[in-house]
Amino acid sequence: MSVHHQGVPSLLERIATTMSGAIGRVRADLAGADPVVRRSERADFQCNAPLALAKRVGVKPRDLAADVVARLDLDADPVLASVEPSGPGFLNVTVTDRAVWAQVAARLADPRLGVGEPELGRKVVVDYSAPNIAKEMHVGHLRTTIIGDSLARVIGFLGADVLRQNHLGDFGTQFGMLIQYLDEHPDAAWHQDELGAGTSAVSALDGLYRAARAEFDADAGFADRARSRVVALQSGDPATVAVWQDIVAESERSFTAIYDRLGVLLTPEDSVGESFYNPMLADTVEELVEAGLAVESDGALVFYSQEVTGPEGRPVTLMVRKRDGGYGYDTTDLATIRYRLRELKATRLVYVTDSRQALHFQLVFEAARRAGWLTDGAGAEHAAYGTILGPDGTPFKTRSGGTVRLMDLLDDAVSRARAVVEEKNPDLDPAELDRIAESAGIAAVKYADLSTSRVKDYAFDVDRMVSFTGNTGVYLQYAHARISSILRLAGDPDVTVDPTVAPHPAERELALVLDGFGAVVTEVAATLEPHRLCGYLYELARAYTAFYDHCPVLKADEPVRGNRLALCRLTARTLGHGLGLLGITAPERM
Repeated sequence: MSVHHQGVPSLLERIATTMSGAIGRVRADLAGADPVVRRSERADFQCNAPLALAKRVGVKPRDLAADVVARLDLDADPVLASVEPSGPGFLNVTVTDRAVWAQVAARLADPRLGVGEPELGRKVVVDYSAPNIAKEMHVGHLRTTIIGDSLARVIGFLGADVLRQNHLGDFGTQFGMLIQYLDEHPDAAWHQDELGAGTSAVSALDGLYRAARAEFDADAGFADRARSRVVALQSGDPATVAVWQDIVAESERSFTAIYDRLGVLLTPEDSVGESFYNPMLADTVEELVEAGLAVESDGALVFYSQEVTGPEGRPVTLMVRKRDGGYGYDTTDLATIRYRLRELKATRLVYVTDSRQALHFQLVFEAARRAGWLTDGAGAEHAAYGTILGPDGTPFKTRSGGTVRLMDLLDDAVSRARAVVEEKNPDLDPAELDRIAESAGIAAVKYADLSTSRVKDYAFDVDRMVSFTGNTGVYLQYAHARISSILRLAGDPDVTVDPTVAPHPAERELALVLDGFGAVVTEVAATLEPHRLCGYLYELARAYTAFYDHCPVLKADEPVRGNRLALCRLTARTLGHGLGLLGITAPERM
C-alpha cells in the first residue's frame, strides 16, 4: 500500500491553525471556527475572522480582534513576526524572514514541491473526449479533451487512482449503413495505408458514410439491406463484426494522432465504446423496474424525475426503454454509471461534456442515487463547459459555414506561432523553429481554453493566443525558458538557502506565491476548474518578472546569490510542473 505523502504545510495553513487556536482560547464557543486567513496587499496575510465572528456572539469586532492578538505568543512562534489589528475587525499578519526562507528550502528539497496526496485511496473515473467512430474530430471535441486531460492529471497527482474513460460513439444504425456500403463498394479506399499523406482514415470513412446516407435516402433496396446489416451487427454476425472492428481500429489510429499531437494522456486502452455496455442494458432496466423507478408509459419505460419539472409542472423523464424495445443514450449512460460504481469500484465519477447536456446528467445522477448506486461514499459530477466562439462571437465555423476540423485548427495555431517565433528569432535553425512553433502553437490553444472559466464561452483568437506577452501559454513557456537560461549560466552549484538573509520585497512576494502552489492544485481537484491553476501560474510568472527586475541573480554575492538561485530553481520547477498538470510542455529553450 502506498505511503501517504504529507507534503509541506503552507504558511497560510500554519497561520490559520495558530489563529483558530487563539480564537478558541478567547471564547470556547468559537473553537474550531474558520479563521478566514487570506493573502493581503497590506501585509503578508490577513485574518478576517473577528469581523464575522463578533456578530455571531454579540461583541464588537475590534474588541474580539484585540483579544485574539492578546492570546498569541509571538515570541515563541517561529512563523509570526507581527499581528496587528486593522480596520473594523481585521488582523494584518506578517511572517518572519526565517519562515519565508524555510518554506523555499522545504519545497525545493521535496520531489513533489511540498504538495501532499489528499486523494490517495480514491478511485476516480474521468470521462472525456468521446469522439464518434468513423467521424472526424472537430472543434467541438477540443474542450472536453483538453479539460478532461488536465483534470485527470491534477487528480492523479494528488494521489487518486485515475481511470481515464473515452466513451466512444461506436454503435448504432449508421454502422449498418456504412458496412453495407463498404460491402457493395469493395474498391473504396479508407484504410490509412491506402490513403495519401494529409488524409486520415476517419476523413475517408466520414465521406463514405455521407455517400451511404445519400444512397440510403434514395434507394429503398439499399435501405432495406442496410437495416438488415444493423441486425447482423447487433446479433454478432462474424463477418459484419470483423468489418466493424476494422473501422473502430482505423478510427482509433486517427484519434491517437490527434491525442499525440495535443499531448493528452488518452490511449486506445482507455477507449470504452457504447457497444461495451450493450450486454448490460437489459439488466440495468430490469433493476430499475424492480425498484419501481422505471414505469410503463405509452408502451415505453420511463423514469420520472422528482427534482426537475417541465412545462405545466410535469416531471421531466428519462427514456429507459423505447416503445419498440430499443435503447438510447439514456439507458447506455445509466448502465455506464452502474458499471463504473459496481465493477470498477469508483468513488468519484467526473463527466466532462458540454453544458447542453446538463439536464441529461442531472436526471441520470438522480436515477442512480434513487437506485442506490450513487451513495455518500461515491459521487458523480458533471464538469460542464461553454462553447468555442469565432472572433465575431458566434459558434466557431469555417468560412463556408462548416464544422472546423480539429487537425486544421491545430495546424493554423502552429503556423501562426511559427511566424511569431521567427520574427523574434530570425536566425533560428529551421528544425529548431519547427520544434518551438509546434510546442508554442499547441500550448497556445490549450492554455487559451483552460485559462477560461470552463462554464463560459470563449472566442478563438489565434493571434492573441500565440502572443509572447499577456496571459498566454506562450508567455508562460517563455518565462520557463528564461529561468532555465539563468540556471544554465549559473552552472549547477549546490544551492543552500540562508534563512538569516533579509529578503527583498520582490523575493518575499515570489516566495509567498510559490508557497501557494499546493493549495491551488487541491482547489482545482475539488472544483474541477483548471482556470484557477492557469491564473496562479500567470501570477507566479509575473512575480518572477518583478523579482528578476529588482534582484540581480548571477552578479549577487553569497549568501544572497544562493537564495536567489534557490528561488529561480523553485520557480522553474513549479512553473514547469504546473504547466505539466495542464498538459502543456515547458521548454528550456525558446
